[in-house]
Amino acid sequence: MIIVDVRRSHDLKIESFAMSGHAESGPYGQDLVCAGASAVSIGTLNAIAILCEVELDVESKEDGGFLRCCVPSDVDEATFEKIQLLLEGMLVSLQSIAEEYHAFIKINDNLGR
Repeated sequence: MIIVDVRRSHDLKIESFAMSGHAESGPYGQDLVCAGASAVSIGTLNAIAILCEVELDVESKEDGGFLRCCVPSDVDEATFEKIQLLLEGMLVSLQSIAEEYHAFIKINDNLGR
């Protein structure tokens, strides 16, 4: 199972997220849940890097199964809000996957969505 843990500040801004595990919803190379979750999360990180021109603090494992990203605190407010919007969009996409494939992906977010 893929577990997504979202950490938010007191004002509910995303400070970091981590994804760990494997969906195992299909054979290796044909796991649509894993492919979808990976595409959404990596696509979001790439969008932040390119569109916001921000270098994120990202940790991942070469063999997959782990991704962590921390939002930098030293960006201007407008850039920070753009990053937040992209990350919230990522969560909406991941939640859509989780609604359909709840046996393979779980999202822990203190907003309770």
